[in-house]
Amino acid sequence: MDLVELTEKQTVRREEAAARLRAIADELASGNDIVLERGNLRFVARVPDEVNLKIEFEVEDDGAEFEVELTW
Repeated sequence: MDLVELTEKQTVRREEAAARLRAIADELASGNDIVLERGNLRFVARVPDEVNLKIEFEVEDDGAEFEVELTW
């Protein structure tokens, strides 16, 4: 299978970021696939019952970064 990758970066309000994370969490909790739609493209990822969870937090003089990564 060829590599399929979607990267999206944008500036949003903190509340919108939280809402998007909640929607992803709700999809995971309900046992559904993760579905991302951008324009006429639709990406579907089947998520198994167990995943690897990585949380990374970095603080530097010019800002901070918080990453959540799921792999399976």
